[in-house]
Parts: sequence; C-alpha cells; structure tokens
Amino acid sequence: MPQISPLVAGDPTELGSYRLSGRVGEGGQGIVYLGVNEQGERAAIKLLHVKFTGDTSARSRFARELKAAQRVASFCTARVIEADLDGDTPYIASEYIEGRALRDIVETDGPLSGTVLDRLAIGTATALTAIHHASIVHRDFKPDNVLIAADGPRVVDFGIARIIDSTGTITSRAIGTPAYMAPEQIAGDDVGPYTDVFSWGATIAFAATGTPAFDGKSIAVVLNRILNHEVDVSMMPEPLQSVVRSALAKSPAERPSADQILLRLLGQSTSVGASTAVLTRGVQVAGDDTKPFIRVPARSITDHQSRTGAAAPARPPAPPPPQRQEPAQPAAGPTVLPEGLPAVPPDRVPEEAPPSVTEFAAVRVSRRTRVWAVVGTALALIAAVVIAMAANDWAPLASGAQQTRSPAGAPSGQKPAPTYASVVEKAAQTGSIVIGVRGDLPGVALQNGGGFDGFDIDIARRIAAGLGVEEPTFTSVSGYDRAAALASGDVDLVVATYPIDGGDTQFAGPYYLAHQDVLVRAGGPIDKLADLKGKRMCAPNTPSVGVVQDRVAVEAVMAGDYAACMDLLRSGAVDAVPGDDLILAGFAAREPIRFKILGAKLTDERYAVGIRQGDVKTCKAVKALIADLYRTGFMKQLVTRHFGTVQFDAELKVPAMGTC
Repeated sequence: MPQISPLVAGDPTELGSYRLSGRVGEGGQGIVYLGVNEQGERAAIKLLHVKFTGDTSARSRFARELKAAQRVASFCTARVIEADLDGDTPYIASEYIEGRALRDIVETDGPLSGTVLDRLAIGTATALTAIHHASIVHRDFKPDNVLIAADGPRVVDFGIARIIDSTGTITSRAIGTPAYMAPEQIAGDDVGPYTDVFSWGATIAFAATGTPAFDGKSIAVVLNRILNHEVDVSMMPEPLQSVVRSALAKSPAERPSADQILLRLLGQSTSVGASTAVLTRGVQVAGDDTKPFIRVPARSITDHQSRTGAAAPARPPAPPPPQRQEPAQPAAGPTVLPEGLPAVPPDRVPEEAPPSVTEFAAVRVSRRTRVWAVVGTALALIAAVVIAMAANDWAPLASGAQQTRSPAGAPSGQKPAPTYASVVEKAAQTGSIVIGVRGDLPGVALQNGGGFDGFDIDIARRIAAGLGVEEPTFTSVSGYDRAAALASGDVDLVVATYPIDGGDTQFAGPYYLAHQDVLVRAGGPIDKLADLKGKRMCAPNTPSVGVVQDRVAVEAVMAGDYAACMDLLRSGAVDAVPGDDLILAGFAAREPIRFKILGAKLTDERYAVGIRQGDVKTCKAVKALIADLYRTGFMKQLVTRHFGTVQFDAELKVPAMGTC
C-alpha cells in the first residue's frame, strides 16, 4: 500500500471539497495528497506544479483537457472526480487507489510471469482502450503510473502531461519518462494513441524481465536504444509475445491500436473496435486472481453483442499516419475469458484447413462405410442412455414405478437448479438475469400492465446489455423485501432507487446521486428554500418533511402519498412537495402544469445497484458500466427523456463510486 506521510509546513489543509490528511508522494508534475470529503470518500489530489498567472487562454485549455479526462470510463483506470480552475495553481482529484506501483512490485519482488503477467497486460490494455475511446492520449504511460490494487491493475495520471502542456509552461513536445518514450516523442513529431501503445509495450517488457527495455547509464544512451534497439520478448508466452513485439515497432504505422491489443489478448477478432462488453471482460479477467484462466477456442464477444443488441461505442478517430496498415495477426490462440463464459456454440467452431491430396486419400472411406459408422455410433449412444436411465429408476421405463429423489431433494434423473458464483457468470452461461425494480414511481420505474418503464428501467436494461443479456426479466420489489430477495437469489440485481446503506447488501455505484429537495410551481414566487417560510407544504410519510422543517418554518399539510401531494400542489392547496429530487421530477413530468425543483440539495441520496453480498466480480463489472453511462452521454439522454418538462438541475457527472 502507498506510504502516507504527514503534511509539512506550507502544505494546504483543504482543497475543494476535500480535507487533506497526508502526502501520498511527489513527482515532477506535482505533490499528491490524500483527501477525504464529507461522505468519507477518499481521493488522490495532485497539486500541479504549474501556474496560470492570469493567462485566460491557458485556463481555457486546461478546462478543455480536464473535461476530456473526465470522460474516461473507469475500466481499470482511476477516475477523475473534480478539479480546481479558479486558483493560480490547479489541482486534480482522482479516485484513490490502494495499491503498489508496478515499478515497486517488480523491483522488490522480481519479474512477473504466467497468469499474473497476462492479467497485467489485459488490465492495462483495457485501461488504455478506455482512455483512447475518450480521445485522450496518456503521453506518460510507465510502470509508475500503473498501480496494482486488490481488484487488478489501474492506470493513473492519464492526460495530465497534456494538461500541463496546455498551460504553456512546458514547450517541448517530448513529454514523458525517457525509458518509456516512443521514437516519435524523441524526434519531436506528433504524438497519438500509437505513442501510448509503444509505452505500453515497454512497460509490459519491464514487468516480464525486471529491467527497462531501453536501459542505459545516460539519457543519450536510452534514447539511442529506443530509436535503434530491438527488444527481446522471447520469454513471454503467445499471444502476448507477438502483441508486445508489434507494439514496440519503431514506426507508428506498424503498431496495433489499444483496441486491437486487447482483442488479440482475449483471442477475439480485431476487425471491429472493442465494445463495452469487451472492456467489461477485460476488467473481469484482470481482476479475478482467485482461479486460473479458462481457455476455450476463440469466440467473438462482438458476435455475442450483435445477438444481445448491445451496441459497441463508436471508436474515436485515431491520428495515425496515412500509410498505417493493419499489423500481421499472430497465430490463432485460445480465448482468455473469465470462468463461466460459455464455450463456442456449434455454429461458431472455426473450420479447419482442408487436407492435402495425400491426407485426403489416407482418410477416405466409402459413403456406405461412413453411413454404417454413424448408425453404429448412434445405436451405442442410445443403448448407453437407456442403461443410464434404468440405473436411475427413471419413471417412464417402468409402468407405475415411483419417482426416486436425489439427496438434494430433486427427482433423480433431474439436475438440481444450477448455482453460479456471480451474476456475471450466470449472464454469460444463460443469457438471462432477473432484476428487481420498483413499479410505483412515474418516470422512474412504473409498472404498466405486464411491462415496466422509466429511468431506472432504462439503466437496468443498459447494465444487462453490458453483461451480455438481451432482455432481462423484471420483477417488482418493495423497499422492505429487496435485501431478502437478493439474499435468497430471487433476484440477481436490484435497480430501485436503492440508497447505499449499512446493511448486508453489497452495492455497485452509485448510478445516480439524488438529493432531498422541494418541488414547486415553475414561474411562481418561490425560488429558494427561504421563500417557503410560512407556506403550506405537503407532508407525506417521508424523512424529507423533517429535513425541510429543520431549515425553514412551513405549515405541514398531511397526505397519504406523492400522488395525493401532486393533487394538492396542482390545485393550489399546498405550495410545495418535499422528497428525493429524482422521484419528484418523475411525478411532475407527467403533469400538464410546469413545475421546478428548487435545487436546494439538502442531502445526498446515493442510488446504487444492489447485488448479493460477496459478488465482487459483478460489482466491479456494474461499476464500469455505470461510468460508461455518463461517459457516453446516455445518462443525459435519460434525464431529458423522462424529466425534460421539469426545471431540474440533474447530476450529470459520474458520482464518486463506492468500493466493491
């Protein structure tokens, strides 16, 4: 774990919404502090060694680069949470990762090999793909910026080199650590995603050998080796060996993209970009160190996505030179996927190469011989089945025979209901999951006849698609039985405005940061909380009533539920309705009268996906999919679709994620 040292004289004690508790480290870019906010969430806060000094154009460039960095989905990366643009010295707060740097691990414990090296390569390739999908170039990919956490490798500090460069304080294009720079960085040429690919190859080579791929006693020697030295990667297994060799090509045009690296390491076709499902698989493989890989014949995750209806995100335009060509593919290797992913369906088994004339003559048999061989095999199989059924006292073989039962209580001859180590495994093997939702909230999750519709339902469908399930089964769960439904296995996930609490449920997310707030008529005299003084407020049986009363004196008008409150508000019998802003927006959106939510944001209500306790694999996968909802703009589309008629200051930034 990182060593946290005390603050020293001159260190700030607060930055933004974070209270600083110690120093994580210091480098050429800035000092990294450990910060904690009011919710107890920790962040790594880097106070950058750059000065704006009133330069508005530099500040604008910084804001633009930072916004791009915040779009990066949290697939094996440390998510950017917030930053300061007001002070002369900016800072960036990122998700705090408890883990050791790859450099420290290799220098202390020695080189990596086997599945540990495979997982490092897949995890970092997943992160690099997510970074490039957000149109970000890391520019400083190296062992120091790869942290090995309990849930696998995480890539940090993506885009910071570009952010620093955008201030104008560094004028050279050759930003990076010398031993991991690409030839084009040394030459001062344009850099791009292909530059990160070279640095990735050098990093994996360091992890596999224990020494930098381009070592030397001086910077001049290091740079010369980068330009002219070929790296020996023969100690690596395939397909990693071929992938790293191609990543270290001197010409950017000859290197694969990060998408192609990830797909090749997973044994998949590189004809299309890596979809969200592929990124999710990468996270699962990189983070699961409890069992060895299950290696099965190549199966296209993209094909699976085409069957399930989950669309792959559009690849951002890469800036390689015009002469860039598709790198030669290595020999087809086994797919590296987490345990539980189904094997190749019969219609997708790759065809073998046709035999030569000599081979064909040697194995040729007459048509009649082949027919009798097939018939004989079929009869043998039927006989074996009949004997097995008779041995198990299968009822149809003996008239009136009693059906015997297995020790588990199921009839003998019938398999007991299968159990799965995780929802991810169940989704992969069966293509189906059950999601518990509320059915009584307009706009959020409302049951209409036999179906469900609303904000939560769309989120649940998107998460299911990311797990490879085309059409999940929805069932209504109340606030009283959702924890029990998860524990019993009646539902696999719960997406039901479920606030993170201290109970036995495990949560992934939150998927939305709601707030207790107040709903009023749009265009009326109430614009802020203080304007409610002396006004009539509907008082359903919710904690939000007391939260408002603690801040302003109002006249409470009792009501049975939110539907009754909306009747009172529409008729003018009350002036306001308190509650969670998302739920209020759902009720208000179906009204012909225009309403608004004040934006008081009295509390934070972190709605998260409920998961059965201990299912860490699914928790990690769902967290990554939630981050992608925001990165792709899908969350903004949902808010507009379901609450567009309400004046509503919705939260559209990725909320600070909890740990799995």
